[in-house]
Amino acid sequence: MTRAPGPEQAPAPQPPADTEPAASGRINTDFLETLIGYNARRAALSIIGVFLERMAVYGVRPVDFSVLSLIRHNPGITSRQLCAALGLLPPNLVLMLNQLEGRQLLEKRPHPTDGRAVALHLSANGHALMDEAEATASQLERDATAHMTEHQRQTLMRLLKLVYQPPANPAKPTRRQRAPAPSSGQLAADAGSPG
Repeated sequence: MTRAPGPEQAPAPQPPADTEPAASGRINTDFLETLIGYNARRAALSIIGVFLERMAVYGVRPVDFSVLSLIRHNPGITSRQLCAALGLLPPNLVLMLNQLEGRQLLEKRPHPTDGRAVALHLSANGHALMDEAEATASQLERDATAHMTEHQRQTLMRLLKLVYQPPANPAKPTRRQRAPAPSSGQLAADAGSPG
């Protein structure tokens, strides 16, 4: 026999009466689609799937590619700078650099101004691999976003950068200056308008 809930025992929460069961075939993602993180992750996963497939021939994962690309475009970069730029933990980077060095893709040289640091450079093999890998990465992103205009691609990249690289001193509008938030229809129209 169950007792009626007393003041110290709350009844179990009940789902809203208008909720459709998932078995009906439609999964409601409306709330998740209002979140930047969810949308960014879904977009990233669709690109990364193609990336992994096309980069398999070079034997590089996304993080290897990022490290090699930064070394290529910043010869003499240090492991500390790599960790800061990519948000990597030093022990993980040390292992990765050793593996890339073992594949003869990079070289460790004495740093010209800091005796405690090592300057990282791509080897001739590393440059040759990254010539092809970066061209492949650029093409696969164009393929994955072929339904978008160039203006939409540039706008998307600019807006994503605002999430992880906010301005140092963002101007905060006062209450009087604050414009009403655009509707989803306005955002869609803005994303499609030529620039």
